[in-house]
Order: sequence, then C-alpha cells, then structure tokens
Amino acid sequence: MQEGKIVISGTGCALADFLYSPVSFGSEGFSRFFSKNPGDGGLSPGKLVFTEDLEKFSRRPYEEILNEIAGNKPPVAFNIGGPGLVSVIHASQLLGNKDFEVNFFGSLGYDKTAQLIIDKLKQTPLNLKNYRIVGNKPTPFTDVFSDPDYENGNGERTFVNNIGAAWDYAPAMLTDDFFGSHIVCFGGTALVPLIHDNLTSLLAKARLHKCITIVSTVYDFRNEKNNPGIPWPLGDGSGSYQWIDVLIMDREEALKISGQNSLAEAISWFKNTDVKSFIITNGADPVTAYSNGLLFGANGTFTFPVSSKVNGEFRKNGDTTGCGDNFTGGIIFSLAEQLKYGTKNKFDLNEALSWAIASGGFTCSYLGGTYFEKEAGEKRSRIREFMNI
Repeated sequence: MQEGKIVISGTGCALADFLYSPVSFGSEGFSRFFSKNPGDGGLSPGKLVFTEDLEKFSRRPYEEILNEIAGNKPPVAFNIGGPGLVSVIHASQLLGNKDFEVNFFGSLGYDKTAQLIIDKLKQTPLNLKNYRIVGNKPTPFTDVFSDPDYENGNGERTFVNNIGAAWDYAPAMLTDDFFGSHIVCFGGTALVPLIHDNLTSLLAKARLHKCITIVSTVYDFRNEKNNPGIPWPLGDGSGSYQWIDVLIMDREEALKISGQNSLAEAISWFKNTDVKSFIITNGADPVTAYSNGLLFGANGTFTFPVSSKVNGEFRKNGDTTGCGDNFTGGIIFSLAEQLKYGTKNKFDLNEALSWAIASGGFTCSYLGGTYFEKEAGEKRSRIREFMNI
C-alpha cells in the first residue's frame, strides 16, 4: 500500500464534439465536397479530414462549407471528446475520493467552445488547473456528420477535425507537477503534434521521475496523409517503447504502427520491442494483452472476452463513440486503485482488463464518449453490471 494521495496526470487529444444529424451524404450541399482522390482533402464517409485540408480542397472557408453541409442548421448535440481527456475524466469518476487526484494538461482556445467544455468538466472530479487557454487558435473540435440512412439504413458518420490550439501545446507546458505524478497518461497525442513528435523524450523524463507510463493511440491522420503506407512513429519511433509501461491500441492502429498485415504479425512485432505490456482492442472480438512480467505479474499473451451484456442488449442500439477512451480510463483507474490499496509489487492484469472492458462496454449504453453522473459513485456502480469477473 502507498501512503498519501495517488496523483494521475494525463495529456493528449482533448476536443469538443459537435454532432450534426441527420445529414444526407447524397445531398447537393454535402456531395459537392466529396473526395475525388485519396488524401486530397475532400469528404469521405467514415473518414476524418482536417479543416485546413478541406478548405484547400474546396477553396472556401470552413464556415461556409459547414453551413452548406449542415443546411444552415445548428448541431443537435455537444459532447466532450478526445482520448487524452475522456480517459482521465472516466478514471476520476471511478476513483472519486480524497485519496486520488486526477489532472489534465491541455490547451483551449479563447472562444465560446472553451467555456462549453469547462462548464461540462466542472460536473466531474477532474482537476482543471492545468487545462488552459494557449495561443490564439480555436479550441480543438470535431464536427461529426451523421447520415442514418446511408448504406441502406446502416448509417455512417463523417468527421471534420480542427487541431486548433493543440498545434501550440508544447512539451514545456508539461510542468514538474505532471512529472511528479505517480501515473502519467499520453492519450491520442497524434492530434497534439508537438507532444507526439517529442513523445520519446517525454516518456524518458517520466521514467526518470519513476512515473508509471500509459500511452493510448489514435488514428494518426497527420502521418498517414504525409507518409502514406509508412508505419506511424511514436515519438522518434522505436526509442519510445522502452519507456512505455502500458501501450493501448485498437487493431487498425496496431497494424499501422507496426507496419504489419495481420493481428498475429502485429502482436509478434510489439513483443519484440521493449514495451512492458500492450493491449489491443478489436471491437466486439476479444481483447489481446501481452505482459513481459515486469509491470504486471502475468507473463505472456492473453485474450479477454468483451462484456456479454454489450454483445447482447446494448450492441444493437448502443453508440460506440468513446468506447476505447473509456477502456483506457478503466486501465488508469485500476492501476491507481491497485497502487493505493492493493499491490506492493506487481499489478493484477486480470483486474485491470476487467475494469477496462466493462468501462468500454458501459459506454455503449449512452450517447457520446463522456458520461455525466447524477451523483458520485453512480458510474462505478453501473459499470459493475458489465464485468465478466
């Protein structure tokens, strides 16, 4: 058991999600911005494009493009998104007592969107003192366009992202308070360019301060656009892995980072790095986890089924937005709680994965990535319903 408060600090992708629905992808206002060639900056169902690329593609400002796509209608919903932010929000809600402090280090713009985010976050236990206005760019956001009738009623979404103030968030903004934490989390840093490109040195610094390091990935649109077909780097590439205690990816991200063609090949590739453990999610299919026995007591490669409750009643009607982010939050929560109340040596991988899988599963029971509790402890109680243990 550790004495004193356990401190968790996260950084990485944090943004506002604005949902526009219904938006017909076959409408004149939408189809005129359709991509003609891969990577040209046009819209493509199911994919993400950056605002600046869409502006170059159409030779028009994004405000005009948005009005045409959405038919001059406002968004139907607003939520907080981003792997860096959503995961630590979730961990703070599950931990939710005086024995823990959960912080987020990130950038907001000087605009109305920033206030929308802060007002929402005040409903959570997350410490916001290091989530600040940086520069003069807008608060990072993603506009999500949903066409429920696309593909014969199966539905699809298209995303337009503005990195905004995250362009200016630099390593120097991660202060001594960040590296003085017990656990540090880097979530979706591919959408925070200066942090991502310096990830190796930041991880090395965290290890020097004896932090437990957690890295969760996101689809790296920037590197995929600039270097199509080339494996995505984490920091300077292979040098980062020796400093990572837990690496969390979905199947596609694992393939893209490793440069391999199959899940089995990717697993083998990551096992040959110096990472202490890694976890690969795969939608409704089982989760794969590897541990070399240094952080977790388990040693080897394991599979864990997703929650049967999700694959049953919720999968038909649930929204999968934020499942991976809350999955990561479950890992963060479990390591923090084990550090405080449980392990004196190595962590329990089964315990951590059980909370992670249940956390991801619970996300399917509501809309959006972030759940706002009606009372403290509500979320933790409800997530237990999804646990397989």
